[in-house]
Amino acid sequence: MADTVLYEVTDGLATITLNRPDAMNAMNIEAKVALRDAVRAAAADPAVRAVLLTATGRAFCVGQDLKEHVSLLAADREAGTTVTMSTVREHYNPIVRALTEMPKPVVAGVNGVAAGAGLGFALAADYRVVADTAAFTTSFAGVALTADSGVSWTLPRLIGQSRAADLLLFPRSISAREAYDLGIVNKLVPADDLAAEAAAVARALADGPTLAYAALKESLAYGAGHSLAEALEKEDELQTRAGASEDHGIAVAAFLAKEKPKYVGR
Repeated sequence: MADTVLYEVTDGLATITLNRPDAMNAMNIEAKVALRDAVRAAAADPAVRAVLLTATGRAFCVGQDLKEHVSLLAADREAGTTVTMSTVREHYNPIVRALTEMPKPVVAGVNGVAAGAGLGFALAADYRVVADTAAFTTSFAGVALTADSGVSWTLPRLIGQSRAADLLLFPRSISAREAYDLGIVNKLVPADDLAAEAAAVARALADGPTLAYAALKESLAYGAGHSLAEALEKEDELQTRAGASEDHGIAVAAFLAKEKPKYVGR
């Protein structure tokens, strides 16, 4: 992996770290490719049971690297092409789909500002642990662009259509506290505790019933776009699958023995 993104797997937990601190983890092409490849690697690796997405420096990710973006736009104008905007299809879409669709939980440890695509990456996680000094902004309309990185899908599901429209049409920075009150943040922690708290949440998930978590992710995504009757059918399908897992047997036996279960992830 390129050093713009760090990737490490320890005892079933994959930690993906955005690592352009001097650029506030802005996404240039190198970083986008590295992040896409890291997320895909975590999704495909059967040894990975949970993912922690975090960042170095004082920002989580401020989105597109506008310095690189401007130079690429100029090259497009000169050549009469639109290659620059293919980054949504080639990079951002695959990153967000891999985060949301992988059959294992993803925790975002948001250490600082998350803007634009950075906001999209945080929202694509299943659980967000956020430093009390962090901030969020949609930013897209501020540079005459529309939403990408899944924000048009994730944001209204978290905070409702009306509030999402407000933040997208009138982009502004919202504090971690306001984001918590809106429902964007799952766990708000002191900035000095962010690394340890995010790692603890991700570790707990990595040690948990992996197939059950995968089924929960699938059922939540399915239920958001289907009727109650369809959701009930999906629950039946997924529960049957979970009930046949080795982890379910372990959980039941541990319950009867009044012991803590030690899951194996299958």
